Amino acid sequence: MPNRAITYAVVDAFTDEPFKGNTAAVCLLEDGWEEPLGEQWMQSVAAEFNTSITAFLVRAGADGSAEKSDADAANPQFHIRWFTPVRESELCGHGTLAAAHYLISSGLVKCDAIDFLAKSGFLTAKKVVSLKQSSTSISPPQEACTKFLIELDFPLIPVVKCTSLEMPSIPETLNGASVSNVLKTVSNSATDLIVELKLSEEVVNVCPNIAELVQCAGRGVAVTGPAPAGSSYDFFSRFFCPKYGLNEVIQT
Repeated sequence: MPNRAITYAVVDAFTDEPFKGNTAAVCLLEDGWEEPLGEQWMQSVAAEFNTSITAFLVRAGADGSAEKSDADAANPQFHIRWFTPVRESELCGHGTLAAAHYLISSGLVKCDAIDFLAKSGFLTAKKVVSLKQSSTSISPPQEACTKFLIELDFPLIPVVKCTSLEMPSIPETLNGASVSNVLKTVSNSATDLIVELKLSEEVVNVCPNIAELVQCAGRGVAVTGPAPAGSSYDFFSRFFCPKYGLNEVIQT
């Protein structure tokens, strides 16, 4: 066990109201702690938080230390890893959003952009001042919090058509929903299925067989469909990831 306290926060992403959105825990580790603590320790911490994702951060520097100030680099850089309660995740949007919000709102980062170094690639988060309330809220409240949004710049992941062998029990798995197309992402880190339905109402009402989804190829299954006429949204989506201990990700 570490002999020092770990700095952490719990952040509600994709919302401007407390106790809503998608929750993520963020743990800031001191330099050099990631290796001696190890993956099993981080996995145990994520299981203890028991939220959809726990992000672990270590400040990156040219010499591996935290001596490099924000003024010495274009953007401050942090190594980032994400863990669900049962395993490590190769990439996580709301976990990265939560990490960036915590670093900026707590005053740990003074500039408006942060670079994250992940196993899946190079990610950038930018602070955007908005007249609306922040896209995330941090608990406990911090005086340094201001009204701003976070923009994420993630790698473009291509998609291709699925073969019949890669999608067992679809559309049966989705309990008869009218499937118009099935695609899959092409990535070295994780592959997801994308199931397009004809109606947004079917996306809202779909109740998939989780046991069968576990048998599908790849990491998880995204179900999406066009928003109805007059909606302020372009499409509706839901994401199911039982292999990672998350039958459904609330928002992602």
